[in-house]
Amino acid sequence: MKKLILKALLPILAAAIAICLAIIVISHWKLQSGVSDQTYLTLLRESHDAVTKNYVEKVDAKKLVKGMIDGMLASLDPHSAYLPPEPFHEMEVQISGAFGGVGIELGMKEGRLTVIAPIDDTPAFRAGIQPNDHIWKIDGVSTHGMGIAAAVKRMRGGKGTQVTLTILRGAPPRQLTFRLTRDIIRIRSVKARILEPGYGLIRIAQFQEQTGDEFKRALRDLRAASGGGLKGLVIDLRYNPGGLLGAAVEVVNCFIGDNAAQTLIVSTRGRLAEMNQLFQATVGNKEPHYPIVVLINGGSASASEIVAGALQDHKRAIVMGTQSFGKGSVQSLFPLPGSGALKLTTARYYTPSGRSIQAKGITPDIEVGTIRPVMQNGIQEGHIREKDLENSLAPQEKGAVVNEPGKSPHPDGKSDLAKDYQLGRALDLLRSLSMLRDKGFTASQ
Repeated sequence: MKKLILKALLPILAAAIAICLAIIVISHWKLQSGVSDQTYLTLLRESHDAVTKNYVEKVDAKKLVKGMIDGMLASLDPHSAYLPPEPFHEMEVQISGAFGGVGIELGMKEGRLTVIAPIDDTPAFRAGIQPNDHIWKIDGVSTHGMGIAAAVKRMRGGKGTQVTLTILRGAPPRQLTFRLTRDIIRIRSVKARILEPGYGLIRIAQFQEQTGDEFKRALRDLRAASGGGLKGLVIDLRYNPGGLLGAAVEVVNCFIGDNAAQTLIVSTRGRLAEMNQLFQATVGNKEPHYPIVVLINGGSASASEIVAGALQDHKRAIVMGTQSFGKGSVQSLFPLPGSGALKLTTARYYTPSGRSIQAKGITPDIEVGTIRPVMQNGIQEGHIREKDLENSLAPQEKGAVVNEPGKSPHPDGKSDLAKDYQLGRALDLLRSLSMLRDKGFTASQ
């Protein structure tokens, strides 16, 4: 009986699909001929009604609407997207750099949920949780087969609430239980240290709300650790995917603006007048004109390209590394009903000289790969892919924080420099420029 009913419905369903296709084709032709937006909205509504009424199975309305929105945005550009409530909330957390939790950086090791490191001055750090601890249970629930995202969701929560972690430590494993009270955890987007006396490194992982203030503090710490002044600085933007435009402007503002005639950091241009903006540096005293090297690579995008491009155009820094990603567009967030949001590309940005880096990227002044050239009988070998390299840089490279003036986990800088060819070449360049400066040479000489 069911088969007979299905056979009877097939012609009807086929006709409905044909009608939908005809509506789409005819309406597309009409749209190309200048038919009003109202006709387009009618097409969308009628297509939705045809699917919900005639599709072979009952359609999940929420899933269908999301698919319609995704399809609409997919026709625009790769960065416009619909953000459901959870991804939207996670983006807000990343931008703010603060959330309720216990302060553990997580990873997977041999298929087990493992502590990479506790974040300084957090409940986990104060309780004595250590790197390589295996998180066995969260509030009594086994983490076997649990991914990092699911574990993070369980451990996060409001300030003052509690979570119990059962941990296995050492070999043979010893079981430990920690009852932690959640607090507001602040993620540091900036890490800094001394490479060698007088030469500092500031690594920016992402541009968040607090990045500008963190960057200024890092500069103060490096100056103090160098006896009051720096000979040179490396700003590491490798694998920095971007973030807030305003944070990038704050970083550049530390170096640009001592000349009132040259203050432009970045400009944006869009279809709407309010998207056409100029972002200027404040005029006043800035960092001394010591040599600066900005490190970039193919993972440097958006706000990190704004910083590199501005310092390059103003000839305030030498950009070193490999071609950047080339994301020269600005996205705006439009909150939607249901706690989601629309992330929509609304403008392009331009460097101070008027360059659009969209799909082009920032070209380094000095191109340096991740390792020294391989020589065979005095001849450089062919290209080696990054994934094939020993000790290749990981996307979430870490640097040590300057905790006290004059102190660093690697005081001579050799530990990192031996593994990081680009960083080593940046330091070599800073030494050379500093030496020329000390001897009185200038660019015109």
